Amino acid sequence: MSIWFHKGLTVEQFQYLGKNTLGEHLGMQFTEIGDDFIRGTMPVDHRTHQPYGLLHGGASVALAETLGSVGAALTVDHEKLMCVGLEINANHVRSVRSGVVTGTAKPIHIGATTQVWDIRITDERDKLVCVSRLTVAVLKRK
Repeated sequence: MSIWFHKGLTVEQFQYLGKNTLGEHLGMQFTEIGDDFIRGTMPVDHRTHQPYGLLHGGASVALAETLGSVGAALTVDHEKLMCVGLEINANHVRSVRSGVVTGTAKPIHIGATTQVWDIRITDERDKLVCVSRLTVAVLKRK
């Protein structure tokens, strides 16, 4: 059963949410949506490196928050509600020097006032790079 507010949602229908954002600057792309997950990619290059030539932990967190926040937003009625980040944490378990990383966000809890999302980022060999947890507040629009 789908968790999305609009049933039959496609990636093309929410791709615009990445325009003119940090995600666009870092090269993030939404790539897939399933019944209970959202997936996206980010290149590992000069935009996302830290000084040692490795994927910057902050770039991984940016990907995680982007996927979790957009996922949360897609579960609610945009006319009445909006979702904003409250807290995020991340554990960086493997380094990456180049290529593309893929993040998959799945909800742990979808409540009336809060949501909790689990985001796992993997490298091109499907090895775990980062695991993150995002908590969002669900707020009424004014």
